[in-house]
Amino acid sequence: MKWVTRKGARVDRIACPWLIQRFIDNNAEFLFVDPDQILNIAGKEKAQSFDADGAMFGHTGGKCSFEVLVEHYGINDPAVLRLAKIVHGADIPKDIHITAESAGLRAIADGFHLIVTDDHDNMARQFPVYDALYAYLKKTP
Repeated sequence: MKWVTRKGARVDRIACPWLIQRFIDNNAEFLFVDPDQILNIAGKEKAQSFDADGAMFGHTGGKCSFEVLVEHYGINDPAVLRLAKIVHGADIPKDIHITAESAGLRAIADGFHLIVTDDHDNMARQFPVYDALYAYLKKTP
């Protein structure tokens, strides 16, 4: 399935593709487009939209897009639920201190955003960070 979001990915727009590929759709294809083209491209490509205004999966009820996806797809993995809280804090500035890890994840995402201009390359470079964080959360209480 195709998934579409805004280009210039940082926290939620890297975390969501990681979640989608690891837990929802391992054959997912991601499209990063101009914000004003998301819904148009979603319709043309029959793609699921995420983390954008008017997207199928966006910030809702104080939750970031990652949390919305976790809830929608009924993902009950305890490590993913903990990761959702970390991503929430990293993505929503007023909640940056919600977990000890959120500020660090935000700094990592911002750093990658500064050194990598292609969103697909950014995903490829950051997915191991999420894999490592997920592995850590699986092993720690």
